[in-house]
Amino acid sequence: MIGGGCDGCELMYVGMPKNIAAVDTSAGWSEVGHKLLMTGTVFKFGGKIPAPNVIIYYWQTDSNGFYSPVKGMDAKARRHGHLRGWVKTDNKGHYAIYTIRPAPYPKDVMPSHIHTSIKEPNITNEYYIDEFVFDDDPLLLPAWKKNPPENRGGSGLLRVMLSNNLQIAEHNIVLGLNIPNYPEKPAYGKQPGLEIGEDQPSFTPYMPWGQTKAPKPVLFVSMGATMSSSILRATTLTGKVLSSGWCIWNRKEKTVTRI
Repeated sequence: MIGGGCDGCELMYVGMPKNIAAVDTSAGWSEVGHKLLMTGTVFKFGGKIPAPNVIIYYWQTDSNGFYSPVKGMDAKARRHGHLRGWVKTDNKGHYAIYTIRPAPYPKDVMPSHIHTSIKEPNITNEYYIDEFVFDDDPLLLPAWKKNPPENRGGSGLLRVMLSNNLQIAEHNIVLGLNIPNYPEKPAYGKQPGLEIGEDQPSFTPYMPWGQTKAPKPVLFVSMGATMSSSILRATTLTGKVLSSGWCIWNRKEKTVTRI
């Protein structure tokens, strides 16, 4: 079986709509919680060519950390709760999911996460990829030290930016990456280093906590530091446009100065 076993992935077919769009809005969008947009591109094996018509099934906890079923749900899918849905990539491999940020399980050490499984049009069975997790979650690093990610489909790490009250995470998926028994194999054989789609820890963006004096939300990548300041590569969200440039982040004053 491609991907090996997958507890719960078969539930993606329970209640699956006949027609699935590239954009989905979960029931959580109108509920209490931090609004979250996950968007990105699904690539074919190798990470370069966009993959159309790929179904992504997702399920998650609510803002209290529970997989909460609602009245009228199919009994088979109740254990996934009512915050579940599907997207099918468009002809450019794009998808988008509007939902809320899941809460961690109550009284647990597992970080917040969103489960996902994949159904490719030319592969018989579905398979799971790494759970989507959040880089600013204080539970993440201890969990990863204990159980390192598998990087199935690429890194599941979401780097969240804030636009008004909306959290936005761009996340790409590479089909077949680190998936057992996948029918395609790298043409170059086994090589050292990271594959396209796997995360590079040395370049993990750093988002300082608290309100800054910058005029727009800024995502920082540290390139060097002193005790009082850092030289950073900053990506600023202005409307729907991302612009980048070098700057100095003053830790004490919480100011950003363009270089």
